[in-house]
Amino acid sequence: MTRGVLLDLAGVIYDSEIAIPGGIDAVARLRQAGLAIRFISNTTRSSKQSVLERLEAMGLTVTNADVFTPAHAAREWLLRNGRAPYLLVHPGLAPDFCDLPDRDKRAVIVGDAGEAFTYAALNDAFRELSAGAELLALATNRTFRDADGELSLDAGPFVAALEFASVKRATVLGKPSPEFFLSALASMDCPPDQAIMVGDDAEADIAGALRAGLSGALLVRTGKYRQGDEKRFDPRPTATVADLAAATDWIIARRD
Repeated sequence: MTRGVLLDLAGVIYDSEIAIPGGIDAVARLRQAGLAIRFISNTTRSSKQSVLERLEAMGLTVTNADVFTPAHAAREWLLRNGRAPYLLVHPGLAPDFCDLPDRDKRAVIVGDAGEAFTYAALNDAFRELSAGAELLALATNRTFRDADGELSLDAGPFVAALEFASVKRATVLGKPSPEFFLSALASMDCPPDQAIMVGDDAEADIAGALRAGLSGALLVRTGKYRQGDEKRFDPRPTATVADLAAATDWIIARRD
């Protein structure tokens, strides 16, 4: 029995600032079917507030509790572990790290910094790690679909470079970390074996969700999807469908 659904955002609900056709209606259909929903995104270029505002502008009713982002997980980690952030992130994400207490010990936080991924910035982060800072990766996605419709480098390659140089292993806070999926499910009191993930990233969304114990994971052919993605990573998708509207048909038809 399916009780809950986790939905990726970029590539599933919207591309850039444009809603993917049928996506908003599909969310409404899932809710009408009595399914609990959480939106879990590896976005690290926008603050959580800006994500909420974008969804609301597209006609989707959401609350702060409905959306899970790696930045929120990073804040919680910093508070638990008594560390201050050294940010290597996009300027648009910086507001999510305001008002944290100052600490003697630090953690390098790496997201998709875009044009801020300069040699100087990466080298400064490396020196922080060499001086004892921990390494936190908001996400390790290899690529994302950029505004021009083509794939661009995401945070993962830069995290790998810092790991190689510092000989430190990053703590991954977003997808495909099992804890990220499980935290979202716990917030709606839904066990993993009664939940479905829908995403456009066969590695982070789909394989990650299945490794976390979800009963199914649907890969959509929108967003960053490229032909053959469903065969590139294990575990493979439970099904590959056209878009979120088709995923919703699949979920509702099989929910019992």
